[in-house]
Amino acid sequence: MTSTATYRLLHDRLNRETARLHWHELLPHFASGNVVVVDASLDLIDVAVRMSLDEAAQIKQWMECDLFGRVSDVQASHWLNEDPALWTVIVKPWILVQPAKTL
Repeated sequence: MTSTATYRLLHDRLNRETARLHWHELLPHFASGNVVVVDASLDLIDVAVRMSLDEAAQIKQWMECDLFGRVSDVQASHWLNEDPALWTVIVKPWILVQPAKTL
């Protein structure tokens, strides 16, 4: 089990490493199969922390609920047409993406 302090430090570091990118900038990574989408109902940084800590049971649960997984070809095609801004964070070798909320 991970301590709260370790979680917080990792959370803060990953939060500072987020970037807002457009889909076309991520296409080479999508082609390599390294882009995963995080549902808007989840906190992107929390998911990144849990991936970094290898919390496989939680990740599996999100995948089973279709809240987390590789970007599908259908989604990629949709984003290719719209080129939305996405919040991104890297947890090697993965790039986690989540549509940026519009204000």
